[in-house]
Amino acid sequence: MSLMLYFLRHGQTPYSRANGYCGSLDPELTDEGMEMAKAFGEAYKSFPWTAIFCSPMRRTIATAKPLCDAIGMEMQLRDGLKEIAYGKWEGLSPEEVSLQFHDDYIRYLADPGWNAPTGGERAVDIAQRSSNVLEEIEQTYKTGNILVVSHKATIRIMLCWLLGIDVGRFRDRISAPVASVSVIEYGVHGPLLHALGDRSHLSEHLRNLPGT
Repeated sequence: MSLMLYFLRHGQTPYSRANGYCGSLDPELTDEGMEMAKAFGEAYKSFPWTAIFCSPMRRTIATAKPLCDAIGMEMQLRDGLKEIAYGKWEGLSPEEVSLQFHDDYIRYLADPGWNAPTGGERAVDIAQRSSNVLEEIEQTYKTGNILVVSHKATIRIMLCWLLGIDVGRFRDRISAPVASVSVIEYGVHGPLLHALGDRSHLSEHLRNLPGT
């Protein structure tokens, strides 16, 4: 048996619904976000899970909780799985950021790998701290199914890092909609992508909700 990593993005929040920047902010899930979390737990509770790693934010903990409750497994919280800190952009829409921090915004869009949101973190910083968690998992578990519950940008950056894609291109190369699952197998030739942004565990209504 191989080591399989299941990257789960948290369910819908008010900010993901409105397409606002939310990194260090700590909102609860919406009612629909809770439905997404429950749908994931119901669909995946029969998997033979080995461990569950989770960002310590409320939205990720709430997303992991239905599965943890169903299988009786504790989640392991890791700060390295937190979302990018968006600094002065927190809570703003892209349109508001473009107006208030235009030059920083243009630099960020051109290369978020090395250009941070105003007062925030670069993608290379996220790659460093999240890769420490991935290395911990790889060293601790040689086989089994590991759930990693995290955030939109952080998951995309981790997938880029694992697949040898420039992390500065995470916005252009990887999709991670709310409550989606992406699957990586640690094989003999390195990380192998099995699924990207899968949402088949959600109802059609939940899949078609607006937002990111």
